[in-house]
Amino acid sequence: MTLNQTVVLDAAIELLDETGLDELTTRKLADRLGVRVGALYWHYANKQALLDAIAEHMLAVASRGLSANGTWRERVTAFANAHRETMLSHPDGARVIATMSTPGPHAIEFLVYLLATLASAGMPSPEREACADVVTSYVNGFTVEEQARRTAVPRAQRDAAFTTGLSVVIDGLAVWVSRTEKP
Repeated sequence: MTLNQTVVLDAAIELLDETGLDELTTRKLADRLGVRVGALYWHYANKQALLDAIAEHMLAVASRGLSANGTWRERVTAFANAHRETMLSHPDGARVIATMSTPGPHAIEFLVYLLATLASAGMPSPEREACADVVTSYVNGFTVEEQARRTAVPRAQRDAAFTTGLSVVIDGLAVWVSRTEKP
């Protein structure tokens, strides 16, 4: 097998899924790939760059189902649900995304979708950027806590709590939208 960025990334995601973020080390990844740790740095400058690539991959997956159709509320809800689901699909996925240091093109595209949705509701800049940050912070924070707790709370109960909180956030966004509507 030829070592390249895709091979390293795929192996890193598999290791993340098996062990979680705290046990994802470059040494374990190198052992899995049958190489020395230094070989990984030909493909990713450091562990943070590798984690950024994992986050980028996750957000590319989250972006796939998003549509420009629907009301701005429906689109924000779809965005938030896609964001959460992609993080929940990997142990500590929320921490990986929340600690991304250098967003790539898929991460930027994902955020641009949210910004465009808020713009379509009539929200001006810079409020639009601040409100997008509120949405992503809510989703990231809720999901980080959800994954950190590792409790036996049923998924349906966690989903209901997430939906309730998201409704509060969206209702708050609606207040900002109504302030910008022209009489």
